[in-house]
Amino acid sequence: MKTVVEFLKKCGVYYLATTEGNKPKVRPFGTAMLYENHIYIQTGRKKDVAKQLFKNPNAEICACMDGKWLRISGLLKADERVEVKKAMLDEYPELRGMYNENDDNTVVFYFERGIVTFYSFTDAPRTIVF
Repeated sequence: MKTVVEFLKKCGVYYLATTEGNKPKVRPFGTAMLYENHIYIQTGRKKDVAKQLFKNPNAEICACMDGKWLRISGLLKADERVEVKKAMLDEYPELRGMYNENDDNTVVFYFERGIVTFYSFTDAPRTIVF
């Protein structure tokens, strides 16, 4: 999991796919944190992405960098603990202008279970099931 989060951080921007009804929704994201050996992301509870994940937790991330990419597919589950929100915002202090671990808007999600696959144009895919 550490390798996955390091890749996401190094990319800077990755893409998160959710669903709304029967339509895919994809948007750029930039938060990634390893906490208790889970991959975490952060968003605002009032945003469509959070509403979509609460309704249907199936999601996928795709990140690309230097001819390599990864996909993470799985279930994203909200973690309401203040200490986790604080850890995320401490890791991304630039978000503190919009979010606070004690507000009603900040929400962090973690991959409860899923599959990570690393790809490149030169190597065979490498898969991790968690």
